[in-house]
Amino acid sequence: MANIMSKLNLNELTLENVGQWPQAVKIAVVAIVFFLVIGLGYWFIAKGNFEQYESLKTQETTLKADFELKQNQSANLQAYRNQMQIMQERFGTMLKQLPTETEMPGLLEDISKTGIASGLTFELFAPMPEIQHDFYIELPIKINVVGSYHQLAVFLSRVAKMDRIVTLHDFVIERATSDTDKKGSGDRLLMKMTAKIYRYHTP
Repeated sequence: MANIMSKLNLNELTLENVGQWPQAVKIAVVAIVFFLVIGLGYWFIAKGNFEQYESLKTQETTLKADFELKQNQSANLQAYRNQMQIMQERFGTMLKQLPTETEMPGLLEDISKTGIASGLTFELFAPMPEIQHDFYIELPIKINVVGSYHQLAVFLSRVAKMDRIVTLHDFVIERATSDTDKKGSGDRLLMKMTAKIYRYHTP
């Protein structure tokens, strides 16, 4: 190859005399052109196709996962509907347990009457400022009552069974002193707590 190239000046290699090029030069040029075409073809055609292929594979995986999720949801659609119906019924039942604004005074009176009927003596029954939430309003009530252990238990049980939702919080039970126990019995207790009643509120 070196001998051939020495006999033929590279400046003499032109397209006009390509037929006179040495065989080795022709093969070398063809090889260079071949690999150049392959490289350019990969860069402009194959590379884009490979990237598109990878993108489509990713999309296929995503679509399969989405399809399986929707298929699973479709298979459980009736169960979801049944669950939604149960939740709506429970929500409706809870709403019925929330008094309207005009019914709140009656509920306060019912709690007071329940305590008296249980044999308790009220030392404090003080409604506090209302607290507004998303769809309901909460009314805390500070309550101090004096009675025996049994009377306190009966009162709490009766309040828990009321038709309206009443929750009891922050219990403190201590022995009643002469200042709080009007009846002067040594076995009576003072119970301090906060009762909360609720009414429906439309945002």
